[in-house]
Amino acid sequence: MKTFSRHFSLAVLLGSMALAAPLAVHAEEFKAGFVNTDRLFREANAAKAAQSKLEQEFSKREKELVDMGNTLKSASEKFERDAPTMAESQRQTRQRQLVDQDREFQRKRREFQEDLSARKNEELAQVLERANKVVKQVAEQEKYDVILQEAVYINPKHDITDKVLKALNAGAK
Repeated sequence: MKTFSRHFSLAVLLGSMALAAPLAVHAEEFKAGFVNTDRLFREANAAKAAQSKLEQEFSKREKELVDMGNTLKSASEKFERDAPTMAESQRQTRQRQLVDQDREFQRKRREFQEDLSARKNEELAQVLERANKVVKQVAEQEKYDVILQEAVYINPKHDITDKVLKALNAGAK
């Protein structure tokens, strides 16, 4: 009976070790990483170049809008000062002109915002596409099983954003 008990205990021990060994190996084989896309959009040379390109592309229109807004504001202030001494018909005509100018200003500002937003999305999509290629390269080279781009919490040891930024910036040169 002692022999049976000893053999049974040995069998249970070996069986549990056999089950535990693959689990330990699997736990070590799985490799996860995290990339902070917000940082990529702020710090990558391609993202900075895209931002600079957008500023250059839209700066003239933005200046025109600012000037138009300042002119409208000055005209409104002048109207407020002069309205009490104006004839009723003149006041109504001037008020209609200001409303039309304001409507035109609002339309141009809205178009500007829409155009800027569309172009910004185009540029960021290109940066993200390049970044995703680099993330895939890093993942394949360093044998990652999964790379996350959004998470509630990430242990900093899994953050590979610096590696991706370095590779992305090196590839952009």
